[in-house]
Amino acid sequence: MIGRALARVMWAVAVVWAVVTITFFVNEVIPSDPARMVAGPQAPPQEVARIREQLGLDRAVAARYAIFVTHLVHFGASAPDAKDPKHGTCAAFGPLHVDLGRSYVQRRPVVAILAERLPRSATLAAAAIVLQTLIGVVLGLIAAAKRRTAWDFAIVGATLVGASVPTFLTGLALQYAFAYRLRWFPYDGFGKTTAEQATALVLPALTLGLFGAAFATRLVRDEVAAALALDHARTARAKGASRLRVLIHHGLRHALAPVLTVAGIDFGALVGGAVVVETLFRWPGLGMVSVSALLDRDGPVIMGTVLVTSIAVVVANLVVDLAYVWLDPRARA
Repeated sequence: MIGRALARVMWAVAVVWAVVTITFFVNEVIPSDPARMVAGPQAPPQEVARIREQLGLDRAVAARYAIFVTHLVHFGASAPDAKDPKHGTCAAFGPLHVDLGRSYVQRRPVVAILAERLPRSATLAAAAIVLQTLIGVVLGLIAAAKRRTAWDFAIVGATLVGASVPTFLTGLALQYAFAYRLRWFPYDGFGKTTAEQATALVLPALTLGLFGAAFATRLVRDEVAAALALDHARTARAKGASRLRVLIHHGLRHALAPVLTVAGIDFGALVGGAVVVETLFRWPGLGMVSVSALLDRDGPVIMGTVLVTSIAVVVANLVVDLAYVWLDPRARA
């Protein structure tokens, strides 16, 4: 297990590095001028040239990549000075520093922007995954237990609709029902107090959770139905085990591994930002900041969001892979 974990960690680091490197060079070859965007459309050429030199955009691509690599992870003082030109944009983890530069548009350290937005996206992703898993497991178990009945057909039909409807349409419907008609939750925004933030979280989390639950329900239904058809499940039922016990003990346990896999992968992707839902509900997470960075050609912020997203996806897959081995002893071979 230790050797397998170390191999997966090394592979994860290589994947993240490849994604970040590809993104860096793709961002460089896109025909645009961030210096012109920072200076404004009416700025004289001398001002644009000055800003281009200040941002380091006048250097060769290979030189800028070398600077990015050497500054990304390095060592320094435990508490870097914000006025220090070398470490003023760093996030310190003891002597280990992470530096993603300064935003062209916001003129703030990228690590500060990500530290502000990442917990919000992670909270939204966690709430959505909890709802997705709960709804998917409950409906999937009902559909498997009532297979080929009206309950099964209704649940399968609902999952087809849920998987086909775009998330923005689901979000609009929830806003109309629960914010406009019932006035239970706010339309959008983040809120200032903990209570306001909790109520503002419900609708975007439910929007993402319903979309994911459509796939989770079908997965649980199929896996549980397949498990109930196995010999050991039929034997347990013949020995007098209750239907509920067989359903949970033999059916649900069989479906836990694939459900965990889907939940882990979805969580890693949602941490990187659910762009449509965050924009619809004005949830200030990584999705909104990444869209703004792409429109403004804010290279450092683009690199930061890609780095965080790739790490989230890779770590989620790593955790799922190790948990899968723990859940299913057959996979340890």
